[in-house]
Amino acid sequence: GGCRIMFYENELKALKKAGRYRTREVVDRVLKDFASNDYLGLSHNKELHTQTCQTLSLHDIHSSKASMLVNGYHQIHKDFEDALCEANGFEAGVVLGSGFNANIALIESLVRKGDTLFMDELYHASGVLASQINQIDVKFFKHNDMNELESKLKESTATRKIVAVEGIYSMDGDIVKKEVFEICDAQNALLIVDEAHSSGVIGDNLMGVFDYYHVEIKANYIKMGTLGKAYGSFGAFILADAHIVEYLLNRAKPIIYATSLSLYDTLLAHNSLKYIQNNTQKLLHDISTRKEIIYEELGIKVEGLIVPIVINDNKKVIEIKDTLKEKNYAIGAIRQPTVPKAIIRLIARLGESENELRELCQNLAKITK
Repeated sequence: GGCRIMFYENELKALKKAGRYRTREVVDRVLKDFASNDYLGLSHNKELHTQTCQTLSLHDIHSSKASMLVNGYHQIHKDFEDALCEANGFEAGVVLGSGFNANIALIESLVRKGDTLFMDELYHASGVLASQINQIDVKFFKHNDMNELESKLKESTATRKIVAVEGIYSMDGDIVKKEVFEICDAQNALLIVDEAHSSGVIGDNLMGVFDYYHVEIKANYIKMGTLGKAYGSFGAFILADAHIVEYLLNRAKPIIYATSLSLYDTLLAHNSLKYIQNNTQKLLHDISTRKEIIYEELGIKVEGLIVPIVINDNKKVIEIKDTLKEKNYAIGAIRQPTVPKAIIRLIARLGESENELRELCQNLAKITK
């Protein structure tokens, strides 16, 4: 027995003092969910779940069993990758563990000695972490500042120039500028677009930012998307030129040294893709109605379904979150250092009704004014 050593006690005390202490709470089923990234509400769609279970039960195994390169690549994976390529106009694809893993896979393997990575300063934490591996040469540019990106690329003498941006940024909720495609073409740069928050949310076919800007797919474009958000499943995909996917299979550690994506999640995401393709017009209509409600009640114009409301006080955002929780609403309270200024992050997801969204916005307008 004796006295227990608390190795990180001081760090925890400091976090509590700064209002940055985090805990996890078991999801309260009573709360109306305006906090999660399940943009289309597909996590509630029982038909997709039942259909997936029925199909999977016809197979002689129900788990992937191994790494994709060692007996773990199944027809279920291949069918979904092919469907994603067709839907997005890319040559090749690979599914893997999570958006976090996909960023590590791409950045750690693509940026070699002599190459330079140009990353938007608001790029996801997983990409920033990846850029710190292997002494990668990384240059950050001001958020969505295409002039700065272009001049940095022009000055660069790197062997390969690799640019990393997001389709829709997870905290600001804004969309990448269209010029990024032209700039990367002109500067012969590879372009990674993290479509975690745009895939399934924008574009005429709801395929994301390439679709939204009607971009013709070229060999220097790489699209990454997650399955744990609009697709209501879990995992991620990378779509690219065939030789890049071939290279990733040979070099990307999160693909080589991890068990392949679970068969249930892959199949569920494939069923979600079909659902999105079969119900595009209705989904587009429902998304647009929710954007109108946000504008009418909060005066905020949003590009996707992420609504950030700047509060700039770590303790106050938690208070607002708790106040709304009492009224049965779940919203996000995002604090520093995740964001420069603390925000309320509201997701106008299709899983909750338009009336619920309107009522929540009216409540928020009262509190934040």
